[in-house]
Amino acid sequence: MNALKKYLGIVWIALAIVVAYYAIGIFGGKLTSGKQDDLVFGIIVFFILLPMIVTGLTIFGWYAITNEYED
Repeated sequence: MNALKKYLGIVWIALAIVVAYYAIGIFGGKLTSGKQDDLVFGIIVFFILLPMIVTGLTIFGWYAITNEYED
């Protein structure tokens, strides 16, 4: 079970990297579109939601790798 937790920790960290990459690619266009609705949505996602999501996935993965979830 501990090996599974470590593998899944790597998966969570990789997922955080993938989410950050795609979110920057997709919502980076929202910041430069010129429309006010896209700009507000892009700022909220880019500066509020994206850091929370990536940080949460990374910390969760790190804790799984370092056995913080031992019984």
